[in-house]
Amino acid sequence: MTKSELVDRLVSENHLITRKDSEIVVDIVFDSIRNALRSGEKVEIRGFGSFTIRERGPREARNPKSGELVSIPAKKTPFFKTGKELRDRVNNACD
Repeated sequence: MTKSELVDRLVSENHLITRKDSEIVVDIVFDSIRNALRSGEKVEIRGFGSFTIRERGPREARNPKSGELVSIPAKKTPFFKTGKELRDRVNNACD
């Protein structure tokens, strides 16, 4: 599902909100998650999952084309862990 499909679903399921307003709502939710992660906070949505930041240390890697050693600096990456309710719904839908 893309962001625009999410907005379309929000509009189709709730006839009281316009497409423009639903775009604003979706943007606010994503921006809030992004800003919380940027400031080092954990974002937890009960029944859905949690977003955290994981720090990866610096490491050495090899360029597959030339075989030369390349230094990769430390970085932070977002990590999503699904909640139990979401896992159960996905697994029960597949049965």
